[in-house]
Amino acid sequence: MSHRKALALEEKIAFIKDNQNAHGLSVRELADNYKISKSSAANILRRSEKLLADYSSNCNKGIKRKSKDENRQKIDELVFEWFTQQRAKQIPISDPILQEKARQTAEQLGYTSETFKASNGWLEKFRNRHAISFRTINGESASVDNSTVEEWTQRLSTILDGFDENDVFNADETGLCYRATPDRSLVLSKEECKGGKKSKERLTVLLCSNLTGTEKLKPVVIGKSQRPRCFKNITTSKLPATWLPNRTA
Repeated sequence: MSHRKALALEEKIAFIKDNQNAHGLSVRELADNYKISKSSAANILRRSEKLLADYSSNCNKGIKRKSKDENRQKIDELVFEWFTQQRAKQIPISDPILQEKARQTAEQLGYTSETFKASNGWLEKFRNRHAISFRTINGESASVDNSTVEEWTQRLSTILDGFDENDVFNADETGLCYRATPDRSLVLSKEECKGGKKSKERLTVLLCSNLTGTEKLKPVVIGKSQRPRCFKNITTSKLPATWLPNRTA
């Protein structure tokens, strides 16, 4: 009776060894034991040399691959542990920072810059494995009062009526933070995006230009001290901006 069954490589090797031992089984007995046809059994024996070589090669590759996978898994674990520690401290982490940390970790585990590069592909898989996204960190929770905006839109038109556009200036304020951390970071999907203190020194900068864009006034910079230490031997009136002190700046 003919049997139909596909043997795995390990089963074929066992089949060949059963035939090669001192009390080797016949082709018919082997076919019956392994539930394959006699022609399939004979074909395995004809290809025994090649099958044994393939098995030896695959075994060696499997051992190396396992070792490599274990080391890469260690990199993954160490980098993710470091990442969660930094986010617990509210430290923003970007893609390049994460990749550089992975390279440093890999180097400590014996990898070189050629064997582990922390490529963009690695980064994408790492972020997907740990559900990490890139979002804006909010330092303050605030919303705009739309009714106030609409009210001032109407009032402003009335106030500016009768003035030449060259005499109407738009003033915009921005904060200049000394050693400020980024406002975007890689975060866990379940993590709330809360920011910490931005910097030790914050400067307020006012920029003014008229509506036609033909004239710009000298920028105004507001700091806490009237004469900061960095202004030693400097005449503030000669600065390219107007410096004004305010303790609550």
